[in-house]
Amino acid sequence: MKEIFEWERVLFNELPLNFLWEVLFRTSIMFTVLLLTMKLTGKRGVKQLSVFETVIIIALGSAAGDPMFYEDVGIIPAITVFTVVIIMYRAVTWLTGKSTRFEEFIEGKTECLVHEGKFSITTFKKESLAQDEFFTELRIKSVEHLGQIRNAYLETTGEVSVFYYEDQDVKFGLPIVPHLFNRKNQAIAENGVYACTFCGHVETLQPGNATCEICKKNEWVAAIKTLRIT
Repeated sequence: MKEIFEWERVLFNELPLNFLWEVLFRTSIMFTVLLLTMKLTGKRGVKQLSVFETVIIIALGSAAGDPMFYEDVGIIPAITVFTVVIIMYRAVTWLTGKSTRFEEFIEGKTECLVHEGKFSITTFKKESLAQDEFFTELRIKSVEHLGQIRNAYLETTGEVSVFYYEDQDVKFGLPIVPHLFNRKNQAIAENGVYACTFCGHVETLQPGNATCEICKKNEWVAAIKTLRIT
C-alpha cells in the first residue's frame, strides 16, 4: 500500500535521475510535433491565438495537469518539461526576431482576401477559409456585398479585418446574403449587372451564357450596389 508524501515517488515516481534526459528528449520531440500540427491546421483552427501561442498553452497545460491528478507522474519530470518548453519558447522567439522567413513560417503572415471588391483568388485558395465561412465573417460586420469592401485581410490570428469604401465610392458587388447569393445561375435571364460567384468580378451582361474573363467560371448572380448600414 502506498503512503502519501513518499517523496521519491512524488518527485520522481521511483524513476532514475537520468530519466530526465529522456524527458528532455520527449518534450523536444512533442513540442516540435505540436508546432507542426497546429501549423497545418491553418489560421482558422487557432483563431485569436497565434500557432506558437497555442502550442505553448497545450504543452504547458499538459505538463502542469498530469502531475496534479496522477500519482504515477512525478513532479520533477513535469518541472523538466516546463523548463524545456520555456527554453524552446525563448529559442523560437529569438529566431523569429532574427529571421523574417522563420517568423512567417511560425506565425504566418497577413493575407489580402478581397481587393477593390473582388476576391484575391490566388490568396484565397492558399488559405483554409471556406467561402461560406468568409461570408459569415463579413455579414457579422454588416457587409451585404463585396462592392462595399476596399480591402479585406486574414490576419495571423485568424481574424478577418475589413476596410470599407466611402458611401460615394461603393460599387456593384457580389451579394453575400444567402437569399440573394442563392439565386446564382449559369443562364443570364435579362440585361443587367452581374457578379461572378467564384471571384466577384462584375460585368454588364446580356441574356444567355457568359464566361468570367478573370477566373473563366460561368456562374453568375445579379450584383447589387446598396450602401452599408451600421
